[in-house]
Amino acid sequence: MENMAKDLEIKGNIKEGKEEITVGKSIFLGIQQILAMDLFIPPIILAGLLSFSVSDSALLIQMTFIACGIATIIQAGFAMKLPVMQGPSFVPLSALAAIGTTSGIGTMIGSLIPGALIIALLGYPLKLYSKVVRKVIPPIVAGTVIVVVGISLMPSAINSIYTAEGSFGENILVATVTAAVLIFCMYVGEKAKSKWKYIKVVSVILALGLGSLVASFFGLVSFASLENASWFQMPSLFAFGAPQFNVHAILVMIVVYLIVTIETTGTWFTVSNVTGEELNDKRLNGGAFGEGLGCFVGSFFGGTPVTGYSSNAGIIAITGVKSRKPIIMGGIMLVILGMMPKLTSLIACIPSVVINSVFAILCVIIMMNGFKVVKGLEFTERNMIVIGVPIMLALFAVLMPANVLNGLPEIVTYFVSSGTAIGAIAALILNLVLPQKQGERVNTNKPTVNVN
Repeated sequence: MENMAKDLEIKGNIKEGKEEITVGKSIFLGIQQILAMDLFIPPIILAGLLSFSVSDSALLIQMTFIACGIATIIQAGFAMKLPVMQGPSFVPLSALAAIGTTSGIGTMIGSLIPGALIIALLGYPLKLYSKVVRKVIPPIVAGTVIVVVGISLMPSAINSIYTAEGSFGENILVATVTAAVLIFCMYVGEKAKSKWKYIKVVSVILALGLGSLVASFFGLVSFASLENASWFQMPSLFAFGAPQFNVHAILVMIVVYLIVTIETTGTWFTVSNVTGEELNDKRLNGGAFGEGLGCFVGSFFGGTPVTGYSSNAGIIAITGVKSRKPIIMGGIMLVILGMMPKLTSLIACIPSVVINSVFAILCVIIMMNGFKVVKGLEFTERNMIVIGVPIMLALFAVLMPANVLNGLPEIVTYFVSSGTAIGAIAALILNLVLPQKQGERVNTNKPTVNVN
């Protein structure tokens, strides 16, 4: 990644302190960062899992935009002070859906608040997060968690294609076209050396657009809710209801937040490599503080927990612009976009089968990114257990029959509903309790890949 950043560095680009970035250029680069994020996917998935109406789905997307914008401004502007764009994490989706469907949306919102504060406190004033990263989150754990995230979410995406509105044959056709467009755009964007390489940046948008066009031929697209949506609306706190606090739900989300910080740490290392800025203990602790504070503020809007997006590191490498100004401008623009219900209502009109087709491919990319993190490790019996057993346990949780799941205690139900939580906890524990054999090579490379 470091060599790539140097190869793609723009002539005349120098360190942030001397880099001249105009407002116009910041706006353009900020738009590019937003397009590369696809941050509307997680709230749409969560809305579907919670059986939200189209209007409520649009509201969740709207609040997520605002939460991500505020979190980005906090992280890039005041906390970590690196060009890190914040977006909604895929990691908490299954746990949040389990809490929301079992105990209500108020309990789901209330579960977001304590964990966010704990993460912030680990950064400042406790300054413990950097020590935790150095000791208990080596590449084998970070990579395994990323693999588990992709595998755990995959069954939900596939099942949602089967059960989406429309006949089985129609859904399969729409899903195939959508996935094919996404794969084609990603492949062409990766291989092309001309202007076509930028097709990868908008690959998800093209896939959603063409997939929706095909779905419209089968009557699966409705713009009825778009007519009643206003062009501008100020955000409201706790739009889905006042928070309610359930100890079991809070404990589950604290664990999930810790997993999200493992996810986002990989992005921080990636951005550090691309920009050439050292990721020292001060920045690690500042990042945890900014992440926690951003999630805390986001919980007031009902948005999902936020995380650093690695996609923006690729944009930084391509453009060679390492300044925080475009990132902060991107955060401001997200807040503005979040005040435009007409836009979020349009996004919410995308058929479920199209969304989940894209989601399924993203799960594959997430999983393979995890394998990229651990590929440098020796596949000893110890390492295979640390990587393989968490994957098995995650699948064990995801594939558990509904009648068995419903008979479990509430807190166990929340945990088991999140294969990611089960797998991540297993990876952390196994890495700590299984001793490294003497003479066995240890990979000390920092994790550099995020699930997004």
